[in-house]
Amino acid sequence: MTEQAPRERYREQVREEIKQHARQQIAEAGLPALSLTAIAKQMSMTVPALYRYYRGRDELITALIRDAFRSLADTVRAAADSGADLLALAHVIRDWAKADPQRYFLIYGTPVPGYHALPDTTAISNEVMEVLIEANAALGEPEPATTFHVHLETHREWVDSDTVGTGAVRRALSFWTRLHGVLSLELAGHFTGMKFDPALLIDDELAELKA
Repeated sequence: MTEQAPRERYREQVREEIKQHARQQIAEAGLPALSLTAIAKQMSMTVPALYRYYRGRDELITALIRDAFRSLADTVRAAADSGADLLALAHVIRDWAKADPQRYFLIYGTPVPGYHALPDTTAISNEVMEVLIEANAALGEPEPATTFHVHLETHREWVDSDTVGTGAVRRALSFWTRLHGVLSLELAGHFTGMKFDPALLIDDELAELKA
């Protein structure tokens, strides 16, 4: 045990350094620019040596996605536990996204061709939705008024709680799609030149949703 512990610590240090180089590549040129060969060169390693830490590009991407979702889930949960309401949670998520747009696009941008997220990664992402459903449930249960609401009644297996009404789940989905619609357009620069404040647009969208 005592002999393996230092080796394991060194291995984790190297894996973290590899991820740091990967994040820098993605921040500078986007996910398509991610290159294990370039990372190995930066770290004065051979590519086969780097593969001892990550078996390939997909495994490295998975580690980065897990880290991103873990960071977002922890941030959102901490805000909710501190009393943040639905509107405050929207701005917590926006602040997190604006702090590192490429990290945001890694998990909410265009899917990587041929890449499929592992179940444990999906489970972490679901933690974010759990918080949003809880926050929407606190607003009360709206009356079912749409075809989708009725449809959702029999298509909510992904919701962990059986006690939350489908109306709250429906509203959480609307919150999620409206927020990420604005965020994706904002971070991609599509509001540039329009001269308005995207934060106020988010406020309007969510106030309309709550009403």
